[in-house]
Amino acid sequence: MKSQNSNTASPGKQDRFSSAGFILAAIGSSVGLGNMWKFPYITGENGGAAFFLLFIICLIVIGLPLLLAELAIGRAGRGSAATSFVKAGGPKVFGHLGLLQVIAPFLILTFYVIVAGWTLHYAVLSFSGNLYNNTDFNGQFTTFTDGYMPVIWQVVAIAITGWVVAKGISGGIEKFNKVLIPSLIVLLIVLMIRAVTLPGAGEGVSFFLNPDFSKLSPEAALVALGHAFFSLSLGMGILLTYGAYVDKRQSLGQATIAIGAGDLIYAFIAGLIIFPTTASFGIQPDAGPSLVFIALPAAFSAMPLGALFGGLFFVLLAIAALTSAVSILEVPTSYIMDRWHWGRTKSVMFISVLTLLVGLPSVLSFGIVPGLEDIGGKSFFDWLDFITSNILLPIGGLITTIFAGYFWKKAADSAGLKAGWFRIWLFMLRYVAPVLVVLVLLHTTGVIKFE
Repeated sequence: MKSQNSNTASPGKQDRFSSAGFILAAIGSSVGLGNMWKFPYITGENGGAAFFLLFIICLIVIGLPLLLAELAIGRAGRGSAATSFVKAGGPKVFGHLGLLQVIAPFLILTFYVIVAGWTLHYAVLSFSGNLYNNTDFNGQFTTFTDGYMPVIWQVVAIAITGWVVAKGISGGIEKFNKVLIPSLIVLLIVLMIRAVTLPGAGEGVSFFLNPDFSKLSPEAALVALGHAFFSLSLGMGILLTYGAYVDKRQSLGQATIAIGAGDLIYAFIAGLIIFPTTASFGIQPDAGPSLVFIALPAAFSAMPLGALFGGLFFVLLAIAALTSAVSILEVPTSYIMDRWHWGRTKSVMFISVLTLLVGLPSVLSFGIVPGLEDIGGKSFFDWLDFITSNILLPIGGLITTIFAGYFWKKAADSAGLKAGWFRIWLFMLRYVAPVLVVLVLLHTTGVIKFE
């Protein structure tokens, strides 16, 4: 006689998300640091509102079908990112291919918690006012990253992340996101209001939102597609893993739309924070991470109540970093629980310690260990970021598109797709998505270049 929980093959999968908790957790995984310093810049560089419209199209046409596919595969398989493909009806080779979607997020976690630690450190510095005692913000950042303090903050970040994941799905990840995601929304609104009311902010808003269709190009299309892909956390096992904890009564279609909308709104508001602020203080918005840790502190130091707004900004970044880190840590944790049948706490402790050890070369590659600072023109940190973001994640996404296009009948049934919608989404996933994902992979690795 079969148990009622027979499809819950993995230890711990009986611990499920509530409907709202699942959507908030999935939004938390997509709300990351990249949207705060990358999305505004690539939007302004590629046509402002015209690029934003292109991004929305890519999100709807490719991003959301893949998102739904990953959630459906995860729920149908009820396993880890490595095992769900086979458990959802795929051939055994997908068990090996799926392992890539465990390795990639683990490697990302090793350097992601480093940056999360930076945001926590800067939040403390800003609220205390110490950040603004010395106006050499470039020197401050260099001195900080070139010392041992980032190691301490790295430990703090992984400790917070591990503590949340060790508490489980409903008692840890869901509760964490139910508190932090609403807090993040409040902070976004407060900082947006402050930004758009700064002197000269209108120029930044205009730069961000005025469409310039002359700047649209094949490269802009691939940039938009790549950002839609990565901002939804596709190809890195998170949604496959979260899908295993989703109740059968949850509408995956509605959840997909809600997650996509949350990601889109966050990216939009991030633009309305960054561009008005940079325009008001004459800052170039294309500085990447240094924009956040060097240029913007200079802006906060010059505005009324700058220590307060600076502190709120870095708390916002810390929330974005930690909610993403929690979702990333759950991927290898779920795999360990699946593979070796360890308890959750033991699995989290093992992965957390391993994350710190593997992450040491990255955290020490900003000058403190000269051999790690320049390896073929990139630091160890930058190489790891490049390999995971530009190679492993697109390959992971390609694996998902191939599986979803040809083997996902059980997953489609789990998603509750009707015949008409199934044919449309199947066409996209079988014939369109793989080609576009390969183009993104070739573009991000520099194989395809545009003059």
